[in-house]
Amino acid sequence: MVETIGVLGAGQMGNGIAHVFAQHGYQVVLFDIAQQQLDKAMATIEKNLARQAKKGAIAESLVGEALGRIKTTQSMEDLAPVDFAVEAVTENEAVKLEIFRKLDTLVKPEAYLASNTSSIPITKIAAVTGRPQQVIGMHFMNPVPVMKLVEVIRGHSTSDETFQVTADLVAKLDKEMAVSQDYPGFIVNRVLIPMINEAIFALYEGVATAEDIDKGMKLGTNQPMGPLTLADFIGLDTVLAIAEVLYDGFKDPKYRPCPLLVKMVNAGYLGRKSGRGFYTYQ
Repeated sequence: MVETIGVLGAGQMGNGIAHVFAQHGYQVVLFDIAQQQLDKAMATIEKNLARQAKKGAIAESLVGEALGRIKTTQSMEDLAPVDFAVEAVTENEAVKLEIFRKLDTLVKPEAYLASNTSSIPITKIAAVTGRPQQVIGMHFMNPVPVMKLVEVIRGHSTSDETFQVTADLVAKLDKEMAVSQDYPGFIVNRVLIPMINEAIFALYEGVATAEDIDKGMKLGTNQPMGPLTLADFIGLDTVLAIAEVLYDGFKDPKYRPCPLLVKMVNAGYLGRKSGRGFYTYQ
């Protein structure tokens, strides 16, 4: 029975994952190497819970209760007692593999290990542990408290039991599951990132302005935001990282990252989080 959740990484995705688990009654251990990031995460969670309460989505009393279920730590050793761990660190394969190697030695043998990766193979992550059958992909969408989808990815060795435990968690979080096999980009980013990349190529080749590309896709295909606005929201470094996983994984030139995307990331124009991407932010 899963009662305690470990979340590794207190950034944009990690704080959202901690938020939804705590909101739905789970004890959460939130780990990050930076105390400043943990403090920022807790402030964000409190603000977002308060916003939900103000809208009537949750009871006022739940704000304090949910916050009280989250313990923050800078020590991975504090994750030892968790029943289910969700890794949500930066989208960097080497970093994730090292996290899973260490996590595998710390948590109890029966614990399940999930990655929130948006593109890195679950099979490769699982292979660095001594429990590949208990490793699974659990890819939440951003912003986690709002978005209903969780993409669940079965690695080559993922057991039916691990899959069922994960499916039950998704249901208990009041979210919907889409199941993907373990191929580059899974479902969502296999479709989404090439679309964003093509929009960047359209800008790069002078087909239209960023504003008109976004307007065309937003009003012409009824998307809530245009692809360039969405890229800024995701983070251009993350978009590039996923595009490179697709390109390396399939060896197909249709996934080649646009040179403009590469140049912007090299310049530090990462979108909303850096204040500058395809648009400028205050």
